[in-house]
Amino acid sequence: MTHPRLRRRPALWLQNQPLDVFEREETPLVIERGEGIYVWDREGRRYIDALSGLWVVAAGHGRAELASAGAEQAQRLAYANTFAYATEPALELAEELVELAPPGFSKVHFANSGSEAVEIALKIAKQYHYNLGQGKRYKVISRIGSYHGQTAGALSVNGASYAVRPPFEPLVPGVVRVPGVNCAHCPYEKTYPSCGVYCARAVAGFIEAERPETVAAVIAEPISVANGNFVPPVEYWQTLREVCDAYGVLLIADEVINGFGRTGRWWGIDHFGVVPDLITVAKQLSSGYAPIGAVLVHERVATAFEGGPERAFVSGLTFAGHPVACAVAKANLGILRRERLPEHAADVGAYLGERLREMARGRRVVAEVRGVGLLWALEIVRDKESGAPFPARELSQWLEGALRRRGLLTRAGALLYLAPPLITDREEADAITDIVDNALAELERSGL
Repeated sequence: MTHPRLRRRPALWLQNQPLDVFEREETPLVIERGEGIYVWDREGRRYIDALSGLWVVAAGHGRAELASAGAEQAQRLAYANTFAYATEPALELAEELVELAPPGFSKVHFANSGSEAVEIALKIAKQYHYNLGQGKRYKVISRIGSYHGQTAGALSVNGASYAVRPPFEPLVPGVVRVPGVNCAHCPYEKTYPSCGVYCARAVAGFIEAERPETVAAVIAEPISVANGNFVPPVEYWQTLREVCDAYGVLLIADEVINGFGRTGRWWGIDHFGVVPDLITVAKQLSSGYAPIGAVLVHERVATAFEGGPERAFVSGLTFAGHPVACAVAKANLGILRRERLPEHAADVGAYLGERLREMARGRRVVAEVRGVGLLWALEIVRDKESGAPFPARELSQWLEGALRRRGLLTRAGALLYLAPPLITDREEADAITDIVDNALAELERSGL
């Protein structure tokens, strides 16, 4: 057996990366530690984590309280058969999630990630109708441009441009994709508010075309990060709720990115005054200190699973409701509540948004700044007067590199994302803005 140090390249196979990524000139960073909104690589260089890892690290890096919660639970009980038994951390976390959820939610089904949470929500929606004697309701309506995950079911409803489906097709049948909501670039070439949120009303036409008795659910993120980070008008979600109610279709709110204070409220859906039927969560549920996801289930859906064994929800994930992950997530929610981080994100996020808009007014490459709370994106173009784009791949490589050299890590290209941990203060928001401004000034001079 070849010793690992004698291999030509690391054995690690990074997600979404070519196998030769460690042989390239700009190799992936090896992140060694983190504290607050900062991370350090193994060379000792410090960076602002302006994407919270991947919209994950709400409470910040290096929280000893969260590490201790996991260690203490592992010493007490590391695992129990989650098919046959409950554990105290799972029971307690489920109760807390129901308490935080919009009115009417009564049950929590755990998963290990956002993709799994979406997968479970789709299955719950389909079996809900099956249990009611509506077994033909198997279709799911999702939106073009929206992101929902990478497992087979989640990938099937995935509409994001970077969700690569062809190598894995055919996927789960019965997915109907409809245009998403983005008033900056309306897919129907209409103008808000005179459009009357036509993009939401049009969903009724798709349901009619597919035959209502075959449609199980509509899935959408309250604020779709992948689809331009555009914040919909309030009427959009209200209309979507009305359409689903009219046809007996369940409404799934994918809060995997939006949830737990990222938008300045506990839930992204809170901005729209709507109560969905199912809510998917992950990411900030544990601030990334342990893998965990969940589906929050409204009482009107949960009652369809009461009765004999034939009505039980069919699912089985060995590590779902893992006691260590649940203990960490419960401690994380304690921090979010005690430090009022959703409210803090609303305050600092409004400040960051104003700073970004002020900066953008002096930059010809910023077409628009969009977001809410600590969930922001800058639309990057060659020239905002013409809207002409940069070459996509070249822009991403160039811009991420320019930000990285200045000590900031994020995902950047035609959309430059800024979603730092919820503990970010105004001084740190200023530092983020200054770095982005300097990088964009260089981009304008670069001739790319």
